[in-house]
Amino acid sequence: MAVELSPYRLGKARDTYNYFNIFNAVSWQLLVGVILTLFALRLGASSTYIGLLSASFYVSLFFLPVGKMLTGRFSIIGIFSATWILRSAAMTLAIIAPFFVYSGKPATALLMVMTGVFVFQVFRGIGMIGNNPVLSLLASGPDRGSYMTQLQIMNSAIGMFCSFTIAMILGMEPPLFVFSILLTIGLVSGIISGYVIKKVPEPAVEKESRRMNLIGIFKDALSQDSLKSFMAVLFLVALVSGVTRTFAVVYAREVFGHNDGLISLYNVFGGLGFLLAGLSIKFLVDRIGAKPLFLVCIVIGLVSMIPVVFLPSGFTGNLTGGILFLVFMFFMLNFGFLGSEGIAHTYFLALIPADKVLNLGILYFFIFGAAGALGSSLSGLLLDFLEFAGVPHFFSFKILYAAMGALALIALSMQKKMKPLNSLPLRGALEIMFSFRDLRAISILDKLSKAKDSDEEKVLLGALHGTPSHLAIGGLLERARSPHLATRLESIRALEKMNHISLTAEKALIDDIDNNPYTTAYISARILGNHNCTAARYKLRKLAYSGDYMLAGESIIALAKMNDRIFLPEIEKLILDTDNPRLKIMGAEALGKYHDVKSIPALLNILRVKDTPHYLRDEVILAIAAILDTQKKFYKIMTRYTENNSLAVTLAMDEAEAAVEFVNKAFRKKKESKEIKMMKDIYTKKFLHVVSRYMKENDGVEFSRWILDFPISNKNDSGFIKQILSEAVLDEVLCAYDCLRLLIIHGAAQELRINAATIKTGAENDE
Repeated sequence: MAVELSPYRLGKARDTYNYFNIFNAVSWQLLVGVILTLFALRLGASSTYIGLLSASFYVSLFFLPVGKMLTGRFSIIGIFSATWILRSAAMTLAIIAPFFVYSGKPATALLMVMTGVFVFQVFRGIGMIGNNPVLSLLASGPDRGSYMTQLQIMNSAIGMFCSFTIAMILGMEPPLFVFSILLTIGLVSGIISGYVIKKVPEPAVEKESRRMNLIGIFKDALSQDSLKSFMAVLFLVALVSGVTRTFAVVYAREVFGHNDGLISLYNVFGGLGFLLAGLSIKFLVDRIGAKPLFLVCIVIGLVSMIPVVFLPSGFTGNLTGGILFLVFMFFMLNFGFLGSEGIAHTYFLALIPADKVLNLGILYFFIFGAAGALGSSLSGLLLDFLEFAGVPHFFSFKILYAAMGALALIALSMQKKMKPLNSLPLRGALEIMFSFRDLRAISILDKLSKAKDSDEEKVLLGALHGTPSHLAIGGLLERARSPHLATRLESIRALEKMNHISLTAEKALIDDIDNNPYTTAYISARILGNHNCTAARYKLRKLAYSGDYMLAGESIIALAKMNDRIFLPEIEKLILDTDNPRLKIMGAEALGKYHDVKSIPALLNILRVKDTPHYLRDEVILAIAAILDTQKKFYKIMTRYTENNSLAVTLAMDEAEAAVEFVNKAFRKKKESKEIKMMKDIYTKKFLHVVSRYMKENDGVEFSRWILDFPISNKNDSGFIKQILSEAVLDEVLCAYDCLRLLIIHGAAQELRINAATIKTGAENDE
């Protein structure tokens, strides 16, 4: 079984591993980083030698089975520590190489370097058996990707610092013994890292994993389609990455003729690319997943090779242009391919079960090693062969990088078979990468995870409320379970701004309306209605009778948004039975959303109650306007009336005059048919008169008759609407509400316009 550390022990273990990582990164940069390639070139190494030197890095991975055999007798951490110390000590052979040059034996010096590097890589390969189990232990939890990338960022930052230091030291072509000094510092750092790793807790590994042989490991891997697909892509990416980055140093020296100092400086920009890749991945990986980031990094690496293939020959003589080009090339290669290697490891650890990390980790490094070793050695041989055939270096590298570009394209075409592992599709991931809103939401979520108290959480949740992004749903749901009411309120308010919610969020909101009445339940009910979550329908029907009137009201509105017509009669009954004005208002709003004209009598009955408060009256009238499909236009009239009640008659006559003018203009140049004549001479001419009597003299008899006679355009219940409105015009209690009278006049004016437009269209068609 995989061991899980407590938060305190995990934090301590990560701190220790971070110290190890610092010394290990320094050791790597000063022992086998770019300095080793420059050292070999100073000693007169050929492209084949450089290829073999690079291949040794990958060959080391084939010694992982030796490490696995040792796990049967020794602890994983013990093996890790001992081999890390021994690998550093092996580089003593490279440190003394300059003395053989001074003795006139340069070939022996190159042999010493190669031997030292090979022994270094052998011990490294044995020790790396502990790499995946340790990382799996320390990168447990929801921040797996973020922590893995944090280590990558640390390595790249140290790499940049070391590359810059090397560039400063080697910029003036110093004597060879300076390389020995730098290698010695790397050796000491490596030994320190070996001692520090001893303090990391021992990862638990299943006994079956320790016993399984190499053939069993391959059989296990080949039985998993998702793992096979990933390993195929990994092989190509590792091959292209190893070749392009290794021979970029040779390219800068042989094609452009730049010195060690400049090349080391380019490596600083390469480190910057790796650092920015790490920062980008750390920022995004836990939100959008590893797979799309893996693909994006491969594309960036591919783009960095295109200029090499199409660069004109005369460009190499331009010093300034050459420097800028190589800075771009080193930056993009490292951003793309080192970034892809880092995220590939994260993807791999998420792909495999924790109890198979030891065994399948060996397979991972076997594939990685085979790709790198094969690519580096064959590329070195290819370049030397082309040189022997008389092909200039400039064109040799065009051929090499064109071949690598083709392999990168093949890797991209194979990615469709990779398992998503809860990642977003590439298109969705790219939308997030180029969305300021989503990126800001991710930034706020990162800060939220580090919030020290509820006040800070509240501020950050308020910021998320103003930055709605579906990426925030997980973090908001976590805070929605907070024991602090203010935090829960802000979390659920932020959820309310989302364009869509997940099934998990829907379930959490349903739980909230069950468990948190009088606090956050009413907001959750509103969100469920906004997103038409029909799974909550039966609970919302029940909660419409809740003692929490805000929850009851929002439940009623939510049911209306879901168009739950079965519950419509209950809403009509509820708003008449309750004495709570807020619940009446919310019920009226709900009825307005149904757009059912048969609900108008229930709303008018609310207005018939003596001393109806103005805030309830206004909401009821707006609900009737919504049912009549004229709320948006009437709202402006109602607002002006609310500001100045004395304008009631003026606003009513304005509506009537505007409607009459519309009709007259519509039929001005039309041949007067019987239908047009009736519209103009009977309904339109009478309209101003009946409205004036109704508003100025409170006499609605003629207006009531006009409504009954006029052919209302609503085809569903035109007779019912005419009956209800004609009766309302005659109702003395309702006539006391100028605002309601304005609505009836506005509705009639709208019907006059609609009918005129319909008749005009018909007449034009006949012509």
